[in-house]
Amino acid sequence: MKSVFLLEFFSVLCFVLLSTVTAKNSEDIRCKCICPPYRDVEGQIYKQNVSLKDCNCLHVVEPMPVEGKDVEAYCLRCECKYEERSSGTIKFTIIMYLSILGLLLLYMVYLTLLEPMLKRRLFGHSQLIQNDDDVGDQQPFANAHNVLSRSHSRPNMLNKVEHAQQRWRRQVQEQRKSVFDRHVVLS
Repeated sequence: MKSVFLLEFFSVLCFVLLSTVTAKNSEDIRCKCICPPYRDVEGQIYKQNVSLKDCNCLHVVEPMPVEGKDVEAYCLRCECKYEERSSGTIKFTIIMYLSILGLLLLYMVYLTLLEPMLKRRLFGHSQLIQNDDDVGDQQPFANAHNVLSRSHSRPNMLNKVEHAQQRWRRQVQEQRKSVFDRHVVLS
């Protein structure tokens, strides 16, 4: 329920952000002229917010570094390009990236802080402490699937994930026993 609410909230937020950025900002369009060195003038890059028809050296290069008849020769060497970008798409991409990063950070906090506390509460503190004899390859939460499948508070998908995790742990334990105890490599 909570995830559905968050998804709806995020969708509405994205819609509002994209609808407010429908008009072109002056920063979304520009003309960029790259002028190489000419006589005693160093090469420079000029940027100006002008329309496509005004994207040429005469309208963009201000102040003009040369005077008189050298202006035409200087402008012929300059390469001007009209550039257009969508700041709405850029904002949307950044918001999506930060949202996913935030969700992953919250999940990491859950896995590192809350899950161990919840497992201690479910299994009891006495089951988590192992004897010195049992230290080997035994996992402290080997029966986690059994306890969690009895609990009806967790959704079915989490039970499937927990079961797959326990099956993977058993396979890893079996491979460790095969390699280290029996010295047999699985192929």
